[in-house]
Amino acid sequence: MPATMTLPAQQTQPPIPVPPRVITTKDLLYLKDALSWELSAFKKFHFFAQQATNPQIKQALDKAGQMHQRHYEKLLTHLQVDNNAAMANLPRPQQSQQASQ
Repeated sequence: MPATMTLPAQQTQPPIPVPPRVITTKDLLYLKDALSWELSAFKKFHFFAQQATNPQIKQALDKAGQMHQRHYEKLLTHLQVDNNAAMANLPRPQQSQQASQ
């Protein structure tokens, strides 16, 4: 028979109403991967657009490359966060009663 877990009667940490503007290590790894993919796609589309002789194909490749360039630039904005300031604004868990006695 599996053990059952009981929830505490009171939460020890208040809920955060808005997600903080903090980048975790895991977030940073995801962003770095996405930036790499977008940059690679942009470069490939740019290269193939330069090789294309059909103006319609060249235009479609350029358009796709520009889309990946916009995605790359948008992802960069997520890295423009002052993590130290964001962490300082996070609510701190309340100290235990034992510390104040």
